[in-house]
Amino acid sequence: MDNKKLGLILIGFSILLFALLGFTRMSVYNAYQSQIDFYGESCPSDPQVCPHQLRSRAMVPINTGFAIVFGILSLGFYLLFFEKSQREIISALEKQKHIQVGEERFNILLKGLDKDEQNVIKAIKEQDGITQQTLRLRANLHKSKLSIILDGLEKKGLIARKEKGKTKQVFLKINI
Repeated sequence: MDNKKLGLILIGFSILLFALLGFTRMSVYNAYQSQIDFYGESCPSDPQVCPHQLRSRAMVPINTGFAIVFGILSLGFYLLFFEKSQREIISALEKQKHIQVGEERFNILLKGLDKDEQNVIKAIKEQDGITQQTLRLRANLHKSKLSIILDGLEKKGLIARKEKGKTKQVFLKINI
């Protein structure tokens, strides 16, 4: 069952119980009122007969019931309103985990490459679709050396190159 629906049910149930307890409290209060009016302030010394004592003892379970109803009402409001924030927290944690797993996969990939290949792959990851000219400057490599590295990475299935005017754009082929 959806937490929002359960929250609404609990709120409705607690309102119903609250009304029932209120009616019961008024009934108990009124039941002893005629005896209290009769005795006034001078009650019999026996607590078994004193209407003040009897009414107080009769109110204890009702007051406990109000505390329980308040707890149920609080739970209903919690499920109704704060469940959304928990879903958002879980979603954020899952996104963070996905990012972390991607970073771990990327780091494992980098371990299988030499230093120049690592620099090239890192630069491509930072700016997917980077031109070869910009990549050459970022990786600090000569044109021929970069071309050889890109050919090797393309053969390994890690990158793809697409023509863009007189130069080529370089894209990561793997999903990290």
